[in-house]
Amino acid sequence: MRHFLRDDDLTPAEQGAVLELAQRMKAAPYDAKPLAGPRTVAVLFDKPTLRTQSSFAAGIAELGGFPMVIDANLARVGVRESIADTARVLGRQASAIVWRTFDQSRIEEMAANAGVPVVNALTDQFHPCQTLADLLTVKEHRGDLAGQTLVFLGDAASNMGHSYLLAGALAGMHVRVSAPSGFAPDPAVLARAQAIAAQTGGSASVVADPKAAAEGADVLATDTWISMGKEEQEAERLSAFLPWQLGDDLLAAARDDAIVLHCLPAYRGKEITASVIDGPRSVVWDEAENRRHAQKALLAWLLEHTDE
Repeated sequence: MRHFLRDDDLTPAEQGAVLELAQRMKAAPYDAKPLAGPRTVAVLFDKPTLRTQSSFAAGIAELGGFPMVIDANLARVGVRESIADTARVLGRQASAIVWRTFDQSRIEEMAANAGVPVVNALTDQFHPCQTLADLLTVKEHRGDLAGQTLVFLGDAASNMGHSYLLAGALAGMHVRVSAPSGFAPDPAVLARAQAIAAQTGGSASVVADPKAAAEGADVLATDTWISMGKEEQEAERLSAFLPWQLGDDLLAAARDDAIVLHCLPAYRGKEITASVIDGPRSVVWDEAENRRHAQKALLAWLLEHTDE
């Protein structure tokens, strides 16, 4: 049974195949119907959502399926009923399960008991569907991924910091993450990304100085400094992260044709300036749309490889 719980659940070749399929599906969004029937995909949300819910619901429908959207807080997954028992129930009702939840251990338990493919729509540790969409966006705007330099500025200990390291390494990119002291990525994730990069020709590194990190970059990416569940740290984080704000100064350090990513929601004047996110180098709206196309391709690929 194949699942997509973190970026490196795909091999480099498999990641490339999913991205190529996403490009074809974007060009002809109503041609492929692997969920015709309609087959049901259960989509659960423990955390607030806009892009994840809308992109999965639209994408599942375009694949010919039915998105069974479940309020996991109402279901009280793991409280009213164990995750394992929830998985056993949903696995009998749906062809796949998509879950946006908290600790990675929760989605791993779901996958261990569901009997159908399980997709990580965000956990505290990883956001692999977002980085698939981001890589699709980079391919559209900059061509082949291998050899390009992607820089993530901000909380490198976040799910986006971790997923950029793994996804970029799989694609053969040179990934640099830059963060204040105390916000470095999990050493195990960094080591895993470096091991992957050694096989793909890419690299994965932590660069302390944000301007040095941005120097010559092909892609600059950022995310909110205050992730869900960290709201009580807002004042402390705003002070610590200010030098990592993606503004015109850091953009000027990158290549003249560099593009800017932000997974949204964005807070102008904090992690990114209005002049950058609303400027000509920003591709964040393409990035947001590409969640749908990348996730459609992922679901189709997983269902095709269910028995592996």
